[in-house]
Amino acid sequence: MYEFDSTVRYSEVDSKGQMTWLALMDYFQDCSVFHSESVKLGVEYLGRKHLAWVLSSWQLCVERMPGLAEKIKVQTWPYAMKGFYGYRNFVLRDERDEMLAYANSIWVLVDTKTGRPVKVPQEMTDTYGMEPKLPMECSARKIEIPKDGVKRDPFVVPAYFIDTNQHMNNSRYVQVALTYLPEGFPAHEVRVEYRRAALQNDVLTPEVSIEDDRVTVVLCGNDGKPDAVVLFLKKESGLPPEPMYIGGDKA
Repeated sequence: MYEFDSTVRYSEVDSKGQMTWLALMDYFQDCSVFHSESVKLGVEYLGRKHLAWVLSSWQLCVERMPGLAEKIKVQTWPYAMKGFYGYRNFVLRDERDEMLAYANSIWVLVDTKTGRPVKVPQEMTDTYGMEPKLPMECSARKIEIPKDGVKRDPFVVPAYFIDTNQHMNNSRYVQVALTYLPEGFPAHEVRVEYRRAALQNDVLTPEVSIEDDRVTVVLCGNDGKPDAVVLFLKKESGLPPEPMYIGGDKA
């Protein structure tokens, strides 16, 4: 398991002084990047091998968002690598070690020359080291798209949304989708299905469906097909049991 400590910054909170969904996703994503860098499987290594980890889906659940200047701990670990898929959990804790948020994620290892998925090398699996999966109820990777989505104004993907893979960064899809969340909607879970990678200057058209217990935002490309589907859900259940860890070095 890899972990790092931090303090919630002013730039990471909303008008109520609580951490935003965007900041939470960035913390989790940064933690996975730090983990890879710490075991020499980071951005430079992947670049030399012409490989990239592409996020296929997120499932993030929140019990409580931390507040401004609150001490936090971010943790991540991979629990399986099968074929070209990698599976990774995340946890956010407060200074009392209580679990505030947790997530499951599914990644695909891609050959950047061909754009096709490739099998995860055993060396990579061994270097990361697998740990037990967080005992949470995982959703299906694919998200059902409602038929009543309402089209909103299209937007152009700006340069500052692009990451080192030259694609729109994973959390920016949620940043865009959050703008269509009704005021006061108590989202406790966010699910994201990534279908295609948007590039700089691509035009995306949001299609928004609002129901009592959920809001679905589909970000469609020029051809009308989804690049990403973002689903916000109201709370249905509490935190999962505390996970048990076997082996693995902490950062």
